[in-house]
Amino acid sequence: MLTHLILGAGPAGVIAAETIRKHAPHDRILMVGDEVEPPYSRMAIPYLLVGRIEEPGTHLRHGADHYERLRIDLKRGVRAKAVDTKARKVHFDDGTDIQYDRLLIATGSSPVQPPVPGINSPGVHTCWTLADARAIAARAQPGARVVQVGAGFIGCIIMEALALRGVKLSVVETGDRMVPRMMGPTAGGMIRQWVQSKGVDVHTGARVQAIEPMGSALRVKLSNGEMLEADLVISATGVRPNIGFLWGSGVKCLQGVLTDEHLQTSVPGVYAAGDCAEAFDRVSGRTIVSAIQPNAAEQARVAALNMVGQKAYLNGVTQINVLDTLGLISTSFGNWQGVPGGQSAELVDQESGKALSLQFDGELLVGCNSVGWTQHVGAMRGLVEGQVKLTPQWKERLMQDPTQLVPAYLACAQAQEARGLGKQQAH
Repeated sequence: MLTHLILGAGPAGVIAAETIRKHAPHDRILMVGDEVEPPYSRMAIPYLLVGRIEEPGTHLRHGADHYERLRIDLKRGVRAKAVDTKARKVHFDDGTDIQYDRLLIATGSSPVQPPVPGINSPGVHTCWTLADARAIAARAQPGARVVQVGAGFIGCIIMEALALRGVKLSVVETGDRMVPRMMGPTAGGMIRQWVQSKGVDVHTGARVQAIEPMGSALRVKLSNGEMLEADLVISATGVRPNIGFLWGSGVKCLQGVLTDEHLQTSVPGVYAAGDCAEAFDRVSGRTIVSAIQPNAAEQARVAALNMVGQKAYLNGVTQINVLDTLGLISTSFGNWQGVPGGQSAELVDQESGKALSLQFDGELLVGCNSVGWTQHVGAMRGLVEGQVKLTPQWKERLMQDPTQLVPAYLACAQAQEARGLGKQQAH
């Protein structure tokens, strides 16, 4: 009987625990989370803020006895301090040590706070935990003045929830456009125009220099000389994998915990999954941390199967972002910014608020952006993730008219599949 220790009680940790139990009915499973809450989904917090769900609606599993029934021991409110991989032991901040046979690192990520004077003032919050959501809900009443620092992917999701609460919202982004790490200049600019048309005040190319308490309110000083008064400031300037406790453990980390195709780390018997894991991406040809829930779920499943001795492989990492910003749908796939020596095609319809950008590397579509065009999402994902080879004719058609993605995908994917079947039959 093996002991499986899972660090992290988010989606990756929960899916891994359930998968292990399914395939190893007699093994011991211990899942440790650093929050006192039951395991929940951070992606549900915006729905909580706009009142679409209550707090129990954020919980990953419903039913008070779910983990008990599956004989998954759940330890809450403690954090891993260090890992001794030689002794197969984890040291926790409550002074306890836990032995393991197999270890899964699923510790997720935490918000990065910019080095701004006053960032720790009362009334300044991140939007990452249920505790954050409670504090924000108390201050973000209709008509309240809210300044949000950061307009990346997570920032835009938070921004929508705040706007729907009826606050007077200002957004500050250091980049020259909104969602700068997901969208090119044209698409990011169109999202900004759309958001401003919905009553949100947007400051791009500006940095917060200081946050000054003024009684119960706050004053936010920007690098462009402007001053914004606020009842609430939200810091949404990105996240960083929680991997500091692995220092000196022998577990190799780059941006995240480096894993192989089995989600095993550089130390045998130690695995990683979710927002803290760095895995190989076939599209870009490098290892990446792609912190989206579908990746967390698949990585957890593959890691768990390997932990119980079943050979399982991660097919690849998904680089997908689909964003709904106050009703405007935008997408980003793969190498949306292009590759050296590659070709690109762009179609912009400013009047209807639509843009489509395609990036090619030889006969492959390796990345794309879209704003306002929703009917092409499935084909974009299929072409980029499936690494479907385009015929010269179809590539030329896409260069001339990027809206031909669906017929291009159907024609070229079917041809590629037929070639694959032919090779199998020949063998």
